[in-house]
Amino acid sequence: MALPTNITKAVYLDPGVAQYRGNPLIEALPPILTTQDIRKGLIGDVTYDPREAFVDGSKRVHIIARLLDDFFQPLANHIQLETKLSIMIRRGYVGRNLADGSLNAHMQNGYERLMKGELGVFRFEQAKSTARSLALIGCSGSGKSTTLNRILATYPQAIYHEVYNFTQITYLKVDCPHDGSLKNLCIHFFRAIDNLIHTDYEQKYALKRHSIDTLLALMSQIANLHAIGVLVIDEIQHLSRQRSGGVEQMLNFFVTLVNVIGLPVVMVGTPKARPIFETDLRSGRRGAGFGALIWHPVKQQPSTQNPKTGQIQKSEWTAFTDKLWKYQWLQKRDELLSDDIRDCWYELSQGVLDIVVKLFVLAQLRAIATRTERLTSKLMRQVYTDEFKPVHPMLDALRSGDEERIAKYSDLTFPEIDEKLLELSAKIEESIASDQEELEQYGGNEQAERLHNLLIAMDCKSDLLVPLIKKAFKQKPGLSVRELIPVVLDWYDRPGKKPDGNSTKTKNKSISRKDWHTLETSDLRFKFTQVDDDASLYDGLKQSGMIFNTEAWLKEAG
Repeated sequence: MALPTNITKAVYLDPGVAQYRGNPLIEALPPILTTQDIRKGLIGDVTYDPREAFVDGSKRVHIIARLLDDFFQPLANHIQLETKLSIMIRRGYVGRNLADGSLNAHMQNGYERLMKGELGVFRFEQAKSTARSLALIGCSGSGKSTTLNRILATYPQAIYHEVYNFTQITYLKVDCPHDGSLKNLCIHFFRAIDNLIHTDYEQKYALKRHSIDTLLALMSQIANLHAIGVLVIDEIQHLSRQRSGGVEQMLNFFVTLVNVIGLPVVMVGTPKARPIFETDLRSGRRGAGFGALIWHPVKQQPSTQNPKTGQIQKSEWTAFTDKLWKYQWLQKRDELLSDDIRDCWYELSQGVLDIVVKLFVLAQLRAIATRTERLTSKLMRQVYTDEFKPVHPMLDALRSGDEERIAKYSDLTFPEIDEKLLELSAKIEESIASDQEELEQYGGNEQAERLHNLLIAMDCKSDLLVPLIKKAFKQKPGLSVRELIPVVLDWYDRPGKKPDGNSTKTKNKSISRKDWHTLETSDLRFKFTQVDDDASLYDGLKQSGMIFNTEAWLKEAG
């Protein structure tokens, strides 16, 4: 029998743990990962070719935008979450075994509950729950959903056991309904299973006038019928206490899923969901699960030195930003991330990983659109001011450290990222159109156009290049683009000479002040463009350490 592409045929492996052996539902899972394997499995696959920095700006937009989806750097809390999920899934199957009949006992209990309408009915006392629950709380953009999706993707979602003619669902992820009702949450559960294995549970059960208890009993039976490994409920803060019968009933709903049905549950939410979890902590029912993982934004901490080995241990913030900094497709990029930019980056993003990456992406696009072709703290501030207005309140709350303010703004997202990409892409297209007018003077000679773009990237003035490049291709047609570069540069650097050999009155053409931001980083005119409007160039140079601090020197000498 040919299986659907989203269902994997079971292959049984020794799980390496005595308690897990002899359980087909566990033996069909991937091997338990080491910390090193977890890092390799989670890390984002971003290919980087430095030559792509010299392709057209319109193409670089697409290259840089890949970071939004592909870049992922595993941190300590990501490793911790993977370990807890691994334990939850496998421990949850200990009490549900295809081979020894314990799964059948759970299904028979579910049938009894359906027939009698009582969730507490047990026909087989040995059907004990080994499931656990976990609450994952963090502000929007902290990477909760992204990390969960990457971890769950390391498991095949549906596994077919041919020997038992049984389809196992290793995980099911549903989002809380925006209307906040527990009934609609149940409907989302049935719909998710239908979409995965092409059943019709939503039509058969969810769309009828069933009570919450009946729907929960039906969920129990279906969860066991397909041996769901873990149920992930995302955006838990959308649950409405009013429409769900209050915090206590909501909590009872989740406790029943875990303790009665035997289904491991991960509840994911922002600090707005805190009342649900606080009740759980006060009630003493925390012992039924793994408690709560609180994900804070990444902290800005200095790197430390190992006293024994002398090796520098980077902080998570330093390691994350160093890794991300490598993925620049800018022609004048600085290879090393300066402390000034790193500090500015943290001040603006407050360590919210989603904002960190999006700020980095949009800043690169702005650098291309303005022909700055490098990242600076001033450019980052401009991008933050112009493009990130929707999240200013949330980030201001994080800067304040006030938990009430943070909870108030914790649901803010940055949905306009695609719109911002299109706007900056349009600006880049305008810039390219201007350049194209110059390139048209080469009559479609692609090699001449390529040589022109390479020399522009080397800070040559475009208005001087066209006649020189035309002369080079006319006089030396047999040379390659690489061989022509030093020839054109030699002519370009000769003072007082036109391409035809005649003298000129002026030796060098000055660059307009509005274009100073395109000069080399070491150029004082470029540094002037990076000084705040209310500060002098002298103060800016002094702050950057380029001017010798005589006062400090005299004080130390005295």
